[in-house]
Amino acid sequence: MLELIQITNDPAFARRCDALGGFRLFVDLERLGKAERQAGRNTFISAHHIDDVGRIKQVLRRSPLMVRVNPLNPSTAAEVEAVLAQGADLLMLPMFTRAQELRDFAELVAARAPIVPLLETGAALACLDDWIATPGLGEVYLGLNDLHLSLGQRFMFEPLALGMVDRVAAAARRQGIPFGFGGIARVDEGQLPGRDVLAEHLRMGSRSVILSRTFHRGEDSGAFESEVAKLRQAERELAQRPPAQVEADARRIAALIDRIAAGLGPAP
Repeated sequence: MLELIQITNDPAFARRCDALGGFRLFVDLERLGKAERQAGRNTFISAHHIDDVGRIKQVLRRSPLMVRVNPLNPSTAAEVEAVLAQGADLLMLPMFTRAQELRDFAELVAARAPIVPLLETGAALACLDDWIATPGLGEVYLGLNDLHLSLGQRFMFEPLALGMVDRVAAAARRQGIPFGFGGIARVDEGQLPGRDVLAEHLRMGSRSVILSRTFHRGEDSGAFESEVAKLRQAERELAQRPPAQVEADARRIAALIDRIAAGLGPAP
């Protein structure tokens, strides 16, 4: 069963996720450079604060808490100490470009919590083999939004159609490290429907996925739980596919991604 990652600093909502089981909660402290990278795009810019880490951790009974810190900078050591003191179970490092950055971060964490490198730059993808064996990694996660921008692509899921996610999945498997990627919309929503994204997670053996904002958009109080239940049902159904169907679906999804990308015009 995929671990569903929910970004929130709302303790009441975090408690609802925790009650469902199979969740990881995610407090996002990243600020440095993010607004500039994603200017003009309908993407999430977090307003979370360090105290939110402790507030969310306090209400969790069975879900781990992951915290995304800022990219490596002169204040990283202090930020790591503060986040660990608040009870973070995993630390995510975004926007690294070189293996040494990840090694430096691992030294600061000093094995006090698993590290989740967020692969979201073309440079980090190019040096994958140099950092995948860094001690202390608990998971590798691909951030497809920033990655596709870094690569000059038109559509967030192009790295999936081009085999880049498969390459990272294979490298993670060789190291015995779980991996996850991207975000997922409701099962029957999204330019690339959530069901198709889920199919690719299962094909590659992904262990986690971030739920998009579509899962929690101010509808009736039970809508979130209902949509998560639909996702879990689709997960069970897709897991029953024979190998030939899995491969046929992968080819169809890659072709769909290509068509969507082509319809978006020239690459930036």
